[in-house]
Amino acid sequence: MKKRFGVQASSMKLRGALLGGAAMSVLLISGFAAPAQAATASAQAQELQALREQIQALSDRLAAQEAALQQAQAAQAQTASQVQTIPTQVQTAVAALPKPVAKKSWTDDTVVSGRMYYDLSNITQKSDGRRVAPSGTGFDIKRFYVGVDHKFNDTFSANVTTDFQYSSAISSTELYIKKAYLQAKVSDALVIRLGSTDLPWVPFAEDIYGYRYVENTLIDRTKYGTSADWGVHASGKLADGKVNYAIAVIDGAGYKAPLRSKGMDVEARVSVTPIDHVTLAIGGYTGKLGKETQGATTFHTANRFNALAAYTTKQYRFGVEYFSAENWNNVTTAASDSADGYSVFGSYAFNDKLGAFARYDWVKPNKDTAPAKKDNYFNVGLTYSPAKIVDLSLVYKRDKVERGLLATSNGTIGGVNKGTYDEVGLFGQFRF
Repeated sequence: MKKRFGVQASSMKLRGALLGGAAMSVLLISGFAAPAQAATASAQAQELQALREQIQALSDRLAAQEAALQQAQAAQAQTASQVQTIPTQVQTAVAALPKPVAKKSWTDDTVVSGRMYYDLSNITQKSDGRRVAPSGTGFDIKRFYVGVDHKFNDTFSANVTTDFQYSSAISSTELYIKKAYLQAKVSDALVIRLGSTDLPWVPFAEDIYGYRYVENTLIDRTKYGTSADWGVHASGKLADGKVNYAIAVIDGAGYKAPLRSKGMDVEARVSVTPIDHVTLAIGGYTGKLGKETQGATTFHTANRFNALAAYTTKQYRFGVEYFSAENWNNVTTAASDSADGYSVFGSYAFNDKLGAFARYDWVKPNKDTAPAKKDNYFNVGLTYSPAKIVDLSLVYKRDKVERGLLATSNGTIGGVNKGTYDEVGLFGQFRF
C-alpha cells in the first residue's frame, strides 16, 4: 500500500512538474510573442494612416478639380447668356439713336376717293298718251365723282372733285368741277370753305334719305334747289354734335355756272338731334339765283323754305321732307308764282345685305300761274349689298305730271293733259 501510494505520489509530482514546465513555457513564449505582435500592429497602423492620408489627398484633388470645373461651366454659361443679350442690346442702342427725319411726301396727307351712280334700265315716257323720247333700254352713268383731298395741317386743307355724267336720256357726256375749295377748320364749331362745295340743304337731305343713286331728293329732282355752288361756306357742330348748322353766301347759279352778278344769294340750315335717332331740320334760301347780272332785269327774289323730320337706325329709316318756294322760276318775269311739295320715304334692312325701300313725292309747281298742274312721283325697290362699298337695287319708279310740263332730274315730263315716266331696271353705286 505504502509503495502504491508512493508511486502515485511520485506520479503526481512528475505530472505537476510537467504541468509547471508547460505553464512556464507558455509564459515564456507569451512573453517573447507579445512584443513581436505589438511591433506588427504599429507598422500596420502607420500604413493605414498613410493610405488614409493618400485617399484624403486624392479626394481633395478631385473636389478641387470638380469645383474648378463647375466654376468654368458657370463662367461659360454666363458668357453664353451675355452673348445672347448682345442682339437685344444692339437693337436697344440702335433704337435709342436719333432717327433721320424722312422727307414727307404730299401723298402722305392726300386722299383720293370716288363714287359712281349707274343704271341699266328700260324707260317708257308718254306725253298725252303718245310715246316720246327717251323711251327705250340703255345704260347710264348718272354721276361719277372723283375727289382729291389734301391736308396741309390740322387747320387747312383743300379738295377738288370732278362730276362726270353720261346719260342716254339727254344723249350727252358732261364733265364739271363740282367741288374746288380751300378749307379752314377753326374748330368743330366753325369750318370755313372758300370755293365750290356742298350747299346746306340737298346733301344733308341725301344723307338722311340714303338712296341718292336711285333718285335725287325732293327739291333736287324738281329743280327747286341744287347740291353745290361757288361762294363762302361755313358750318359746324354745337352741343356735343346735337346741333348742326350750315350757311353759304353763293353766286346762285349752281356749281356748273360760276359767274358774277350784282349780289349774292344765301342758303342756310339748322338741324337738331333732340333724342337718339331723331333728326329735325329747317332751312331756307333767298336770292336772285345768279340772274341779276349786268344788263339783266329782275322782278322778284327767289325764296325757299325747307323742313325735314326723320327717324333713322341701322335697320330702318323713315322721313318726311317739305318745301315751299316763291318766284323760284319767276325772278326775271313780271308774273309771280309759288310752289310747294313733300316727300315721304322709308327703308328697311332685313340683314346686312338685303333691304327694301319706297318713296312718294307730291308737288304743286305752279300754284298761282297753273294751279291745276301737279306732280306725283314714287319709287319702290329691293337692295342687295354684296360689299360695304357696293349697292345694287332692282327699282321701279313712276312720275306723272298733270296739266302742264315739269323739268325734273329725269327730263321734262308732262303734256297738255298729262305725261308719264316709267322706269324699271337695275340701279347701283360703288364707292372707293
